[in-house]
Amino acid sequence: MGMAQLVVTAVVIEGRCKSEVARDYGISRRWVITLVQRYLAEGEAGLAPRSRRPRSSPNQTPTAVEDEIVALRKDLVRRGHEAGAATIAAHLQRRHARAPATSTERRILSDRGFVTAQPHKRPRSSWTRFQAELPNERWQADITHWALADGSEVEICNQLDDHSRLCLGSTAAVVFNGPALDAAVRKATATYGFPGSYLTDNGAVFNGGPRGGGMTSFERYLARHRVRLRHSTPYHPQTCGKVERFHQTLKKWLARQPRAATMAELQAQLDTFRDYYNTVRPHRALGRRTPAQAYAARPKAAPTAAPLTIPKHCRVRRDKIDPSGVLTLRHNSRLHHIGIGRRHAGTHVRMLIQELHIRVITEDGELLRELTLDPTRDYPPQR
Repeated sequence: MGMAQLVVTAVVIEGRCKSEVARDYGISRRWVITLVQRYLAEGEAGLAPRSRRPRSSPNQTPTAVEDEIVALRKDLVRRGHEAGAATIAAHLQRRHARAPATSTERRILSDRGFVTAQPHKRPRSSWTRFQAELPNERWQADITHWALADGSEVEICNQLDDHSRLCLGSTAAVVFNGPALDAAVRKATATYGFPGSYLTDNGAVFNGGPRGGGMTSFERYLARHRVRLRHSTPYHPQTCGKVERFHQTLKKWLARQPRAATMAELQAQLDTFRDYYNTVRPHRALGRRTPAQAYAARPKAAPTAAPLTIPKHCRVRRDKIDPSGVLTLRHNSRLHHIGIGRRHAGTHVRMLIQELHIRVITEDGELLRELTLDPTRDYPPQR
């Protein structure tokens, strides 16, 4: 009130001209007149600062719309889905063909106590992102863990298209060995065709090289169809960041559902989420389109790798026949028991393995057994 009181005193008490006072104190003559009128009408109280809030705000978001935004936020959180301001805006756009600005929705959610500031988070401008130019140009796959209602651990294999983020398959298995992974990959390729390349981490079912096991069945299948296979840098999950992020989104949703008691129930939940994720959920990285829309919008890439002659898997393995006269051999993540005979129990042998053809010889070169392994049988019959 200091300047206002000074101006009024100069005009009312000192008797100076209003124009002169306005010029000396650097304010408008209209404002000097207003202050004098308020003082004469209300006294000292008339010089107190007044609110500049407009009497009406035609562009203010209606309360009903704010309530709908809050209700939608609660519903999405309850169901375990993405519930950010941009996602809510996309849902409102579908409902009413219009929606408040994302900044407006973010302010409403903040005012209502739904947003917690996180100043420690890394800014998006610092991210280095890569994305395939076309659908099927690159697929990503990874395996994550989940627990059933009784606490038993199971595994989930997720496959994602790098360009569109389309979930190509979300499959549950007790353990993802070679046959289980092959079935999941074959189902995806039968539905969407073969990708130009495939990106995975260095898990045993994806990469057999570091463990001295040659090529896995997964690697052989892709090589036969001219699909380039790439593995991420060890201990660097950011390379497969899209499918890693999908794990989080999926688990957040699963945590909001009744815990599945059986593998069949879990697979039904995975199928439900996959359908919602692909066809309903607007994706931030896709301009709020759904993955299905992004996948269908552009032509599909195809395998371009040069034909590869897959070498036969050959190895020599040293072993010892157990007391029951049996040798064990793991093929394609499945354990097989090869009977040699109790009379040879404790004998040190060498197994000469070329694909499915196996010769068992002693250290002196005596042939004990020769067979062609049947991958469907755990106990090959003896002659």
